[in-house]
Amino acid sequence: MKATAIAPSNIAFTKYWGRKNEKLRLPENGSISMCLSNLLTTTTVEFSKDYQKDTVKIDGKEVEEETKRVIEHLNRIRKLKKINLKAKVVSNNNFPSGTGLSSSASGFAALTLAASAAAELKLPEKELSVLSRQAGGSSCRSIPSGFVEWVDGNTSDTSFAKQIFPATTWDIVDIVAVVSTDKKEVPTSQGMKSAKSSPFMKVRLRRMKQKNNKVKKLIKQKNFKEFGELIEQEALELHTIMLTQYPPLIYWTPGTLNIMKLVSHWRNEGIPVYFTINTGQDIHLICEQKNVQKVKNKLKTVEEVKEIIINTPGEGTRLSNKHLF
Repeated sequence: MKATAIAPSNIAFTKYWGRKNEKLRLPENGSISMCLSNLLTTTTVEFSKDYQKDTVKIDGKEVEEETKRVIEHLNRIRKLKKINLKAKVVSNNNFPSGTGLSSSASGFAALTLAASAAAELKLPEKELSVLSRQAGGSSCRSIPSGFVEWVDGNTSDTSFAKQIFPATTWDIVDIVAVVSTDKKEVPTSQGMKSAKSSPFMKVRLRRMKQKNNKVKKLIKQKNFKEFGELIEQEALELHTIMLTQYPPLIYWTPGTLNIMKLVSHWRNEGIPVYFTINTGQDIHLICEQKNVQKVKNKLKTVEEVKEIIINTPGEGTRLSNKHLF
């Protein structure tokens, strides 16, 4: 009873922040994202009567908090299959984790598929997405491929992610600039519990449905300028909530801010590029395929940039026959 899955991280064009149900991880609003081709987690899960206890290794380390969440998820899968076998879980990321690149999204999506396949559960995509969401909210968006919508539902079965456009729809590129590999002090899951304390949260939620509809329309039209302006504004709005909630969350580092300011200078020089940021310091620059090299050359001149990772719209979570053990 062993299986391996590969899952992409995803970049949210409209963001998930705040939950209306903590236990089920139901978000306050729906969101639109894109799977990323080169930010990947590979996870192998094996259930066996030979194991006396669950063991979890992520990037070669055993971390108590992460292990706890993984075991909680294994329990959900054991309950579905009605088994009580212990498991060995080994997971590797090909990118820094805990820096705002959504390693928990790819991590829990890979765990969901690998563990359910190892338990011999054959779940359709929607059910995998619902199951994954319960472990790590945004991981449900890493199950389908390409451009994805996490539907705003009020029950567990109605809160899931689905593909809205295939990966080949639009040749936009997400260039990740890693400015620091230090793990953030406050994990996303903990930070969003205070979202409602921001005086601006109510205003944000009133506008989200309309904003999501607009993003879908702009992707369909391939209207890059308006799309870029909207997602940049949305990232700043997300961080406005974080800055004004209590206790406030400041994820940016000097490197993050420097790139945010440089992006507008590069646009003035004639390069259409826009930024978006998740809950961390590393920054995503969105451009069209034809401008990748120009943006990459600009980033190479920025002292704080430690690594550049180029992503195209990617494939969702899939099984692999290359086991990690």
